[in-house]
Amino acid sequence: MTRDENPRGRLRAAWTLALLTTLCAELTFTAVAVPFAWVLLPLLLVMYGAGVLLVREAVVRAGGGWPSLVLLGLAYQLAEDGLGLQALTSPNIYGAADWGWRALGANWSYWASQVGVHVVFSVLVPVLLTDLLFPGRRGRPYLRTGGLVGVGLLAVLGVVGLRVVISGTEDPGYLAPWGWTVGFVLAIAGLAVVALRVLPRLAVPVPRPAAAPPGPAVVAGATGAGTVVFLGLLIPPGLGPETLFGDGVPPAVLLTAAALVGVGLAGATLRWSAAPGWSDRHRIWLAGGLLVGHTAFMMPGPPANAAIGAATIALEVLLLTLLARKSRSTQSLRPKTT
Repeated sequence: MTRDENPRGRLRAAWTLALLTTLCAELTFTAVAVPFAWVLLPLLLVMYGAGVLLVREAVVRAGGGWPSLVLLGLAYQLAEDGLGLQALTSPNIYGAADWGWRALGANWSYWASQVGVHVVFSVLVPVLLTDLLFPGRRGRPYLRTGGLVGVGLLAVLGVVGLRVVISGTEDPGYLAPWGWTVGFVLAIAGLAVVALRVLPRLAVPVPRPAAAPPGPAVVAGATGAGTVVFLGLLIPPGLGPETLFGDGVPPAVLLTAAALVGVGLAGATLRWSAAPGWSDRHRIWLAGGLLVGHTAFMMPGPPANAAIGAATIALEVLLLTLLARKSRSTQSLRPKTT
C-alpha cells in the first residue's frame, strides 16, 4: 500500500479541507470583529466543512474542474444564505436591508457580497490549499460512498442548524416567502445538474493566457486589494453601521461596480494561471492575498478589531510562507526530466 492509498491519508485530506473552509470563510473574517463566532465553531464546522467537502467530492467524482466548483459554490451559497440563514430575503437580519440594495424582497448587495465570499473563501481557496498540502490527492476522492452519504447528511443538518440557531435568534419568527424558497431549491438543483452533468462534458473556454504571470508578490497584492475593494463596495467595513459611501451613491451602482471588480480580478487570475511559469508559489500567494484582504476588511472599528486582525494576518502569512517552503522542497526532490 502506497502512502497515497492509505485511508488515513485520504481522511487527513478530508479533515484538512473541512477545517480550512471553516477558517477561511468565517474565522479569518467574521471572528475578527465578532470573536463570539468561535463559540459557534461546532456548527460552523458542520455547515462549512461538510458542505464544501460534499461539493468537492461531487465535482471530483463527476470529473469536473474549477468551473463546476464555482457553480456548486453558488448552489452552496443559496442553501446557506437562502434556506438556512434566510438572509437573502430577510428585511431585518444583519441590517443588510438598510445598507444595501433591496428590491423584489431580496437583499441584492448582501447577496452579491456572499457570492464572492462563499465561492472564493468557502470553496475555491480551501480546495486550492488542500490540493497544495496533499498533491497526491488532487483530482481524487477523499471519501468512499458511505462517507459521502454521511457528509451529505451532515451538510443538510448544518443548514437546518443555521435556520434554528442563527436565523432563529437573529430574526426570530421570520420565514422566507414561499416563492423565493422554491426558487432557491430549483436554482440549487439546476446549478448542480449543470455543474455535474453538463460542464464535465464541455470544453470550457478560457481567456487568452498572459505572456507571463506577474511575480507572486504582485499576485498577492492585486488579489488582496481587489478583495478589499469588492467587499468595500457592498458591505460596511468591520461590519459597522454603514458602508463607506453612505447614501451618496445608489446601492445598485455600487453593486455593478463590485461585479466589474470581481469579474476583472477573476479574468486576470485565469490569464495568469494559464501562462507559462505559473507555479505553486503563485497559487499559494494568490490564496494569501485573498485571505489577507478578506481579514483586513474586518479590521476597521474598535481597537480590538485591529489587534485581532493584525494577529490573524501575521498567522496567515507565517503559515503560507511555511507552505511555500514546503512546496519548493517538494519540487526540488522531484526527478528532472530530459
